[in-house]
Amino acid sequence: MELRDCQCFVAVAEELHFGRAAARLGLAQPPLSQRIKALEAEVGAKLFARTSRNVALTPAGEAFGREARAALDAASRAAQVARLVASGLAGLVTVGFVNPAMDAFLAAALAAFRQNAPEVELVLREMGTREQCEALAAGRLDVGFVRHVGRDVPGAVLTVVSREPYILALPAGHALAALRRVELAALDGLPLLVPPRGQATGLRRAVEAALERAGAQPVVVQEAASKFTMLSLVAAGVGLAFLPASVRVWKRTGVVFRALAPGLPPVELAAAVPAGRENAAVGRLVALAQAARGGAQ
Repeated sequence: MELRDCQCFVAVAEELHFGRAAARLGLAQPPLSQRIKALEAEVGAKLFARTSRNVALTPAGEAFGREARAALDAASRAAQVARLVASGLAGLVTVGFVNPAMDAFLAAALAAFRQNAPEVELVLREMGTREQCEALAAGRLDVGFVRHVGRDVPGAVLTVVSREPYILALPAGHALAALRRVELAALDGLPLLVPPRGQATGLRRAVEAALERAGAQPVVVQEAASKFTMLSLVAAGVGLAFLPASVRVWKRTGVVFRALAPGLPPVELAAAVPAGRENAAVGRLVALAQAARGGAQ
């Protein structure tokens, strides 16, 4: 049985006239009559009571009609949902992100996405870059916003979304707070807060190399996994910290931010999308992320 059989049945059931039903369907009457006979044979029940003057539904036909209309409605809904998903206006999207992405562009992009595509269900997962790469390869993420340090993510297409400098977070009363811009060499011997050794290892090595070139050897006094912990430790006077410039949105009492002289690598974030897996909703979110950041800065 095909959906076309249901369409033919419903047309006859509503018109109660084979000629009018055939015209409505764009068919000749004999093929329509043959199709209904074949349908009745397949169902194993008489669906219409026919006389030379009248066509009427049998009880079996009335029952079949309810189910046939439900099947046609379901098929119509399925097609509509497919069109919406294909246009990025429905469906489910699982998004991975590193924490700096939220301040830099993702919060604004998500707000715009909710307005543009409210029927898309978003599942957000804060994850490290390495975890996201594994999840993308395993098909557990539709898109990841990762730290980009110049290397490819196997099986994924990368689009740079954001590029911003590091700034220096320091206690409000620190001597360097009097400067508008701090040279890297001025950090020699000062206490420094850093991410855990297993986190963003490529970026950490690049930062260490830049400090060495500047002749600065800060003293690592504490590891901290999140920027919020780092800001609290800076406010407590434990040490200084390098943080992405977008962290300025967080107003932490007792902490000031100062620009750094050139030398440190930029904080570069990219959207990673599985290669060969087209998803219009993902494309929409990535475009909004780029717009929120004005493209790579």
